[in-house]
Amino acid sequence: MAGLFETIGGVFMDNRTFGYARVSSREQHEDRQIEALTNYGVSRDNIIVDKCSGKDTEREGYQYLKKQILRNGDTLVIKELDRLSRSKSDIKQELEFFKCNGIHVKILDIPTTLTDFPPEQMWVMDMINAILIEVLGSIAENERLKIRRRQREGIDAALKKNVRFGRPAIAKPENWDTVVKQIDAKETTVSQALQTLNISRSSYYRFRQNNPF
Repeated sequence: MAGLFETIGGVFMDNRTFGYARVSSREQHEDRQIEALTNYGVSRDNIIVDKCSGKDTEREGYQYLKKQILRNGDTLVIKELDRLSRSKSDIKQELEFFKCNGIHVKILDIPTTLTDFPPEQMWVMDMINAILIEVLGSIAENERLKIRRRQREGIDAALKKNVRFGRPAIAKPENWDTVVKQIDAKETTVSQALQTLNISRSSYYRFRQNNPF
């Protein structure tokens, strides 16, 4: 791994066809995407994988691929459109960037992008792909919004049940009153008291604010 992305095999080959795969977290596996890309003919050495959300395109591996590797005449292969992004506007922006820079994009779940049309029929391919990308981009974006809505609904339901999020609250030590009196009487220092109470300094001051005695 290098940062949040990796190259499969570690070395880029002379083949100017590259693959890109993305999973949303480190716990998820990209094997299914890698298999699809290699089955299509992409060298394993030429595949970059990101392990982070598709909410935007600010991903280390993707940006490295886009800005440092891909050049005019190269081909980028991805398994599904939402691996590029789950934002329809981002998808359109990225595809426009590749088009303007002469980089061919082949999306395995959009078969028309895999076909090399004769120049006189390119307008047909562009029209079909534009329609498919509009539809699939909307589906990807709606899926992201649905996931966020479900997360919000889950949080709201948990809050109604008084489920607390974040770190569990630390209980006030049983010897708190005794140790605080020793601090106030200058019989011990705060640093010594922290060891006696077995709490952090921030917890001490929080307890001190809420439970002065």
